[in-house]
Amino acid sequence: MDKIFIRALKTEAIIGIFDWERQVKQTVLIDIEIGADVRKAALSDSITDTLNYKRVAKRVLSFVEASQFHLVETLAEHVAMLILEEFGIAWVGIVLSKPGAVRGSRDVGVALERDRSRLEEWRAAPRRAP
Repeated sequence: MDKIFIRALKTEAIIGIFDWERQVKQTVLIDIEIGADVRKAALSDSITDTLNYKRVAKRVLSFVEASQFHLVETLAEHVAMLILEEFGIAWVGIVLSKPGAVRGSRDVGVALERDRSRLEEWRAAPRRAP
């Protein structure tokens, strides 16, 4: 499987469980891998034959900046489902981290992979509003 990737997409978001974390935006880093067949684009050299990763990045940044989740797990899941739904792709991998969240570490976070088979389950699942 070919992959299109975006590494270290950096933004700020309200993320965390402590009262102070609910008051100030913190840095979030996102790595995105998207399963894609790039053969057609490689032959045509045309953006219309591939996934426009700039559009993906802009959409993810917009979503994350407006979000207010407690857990990085929840934010990563929402980002994965957003990409699956809005860009019609088959598979996505997300690594979402919060630098400096644990003293003595560079960063902490979560890595997950999701595919289209999870969309119906996602749509039907009850969840807390962001």
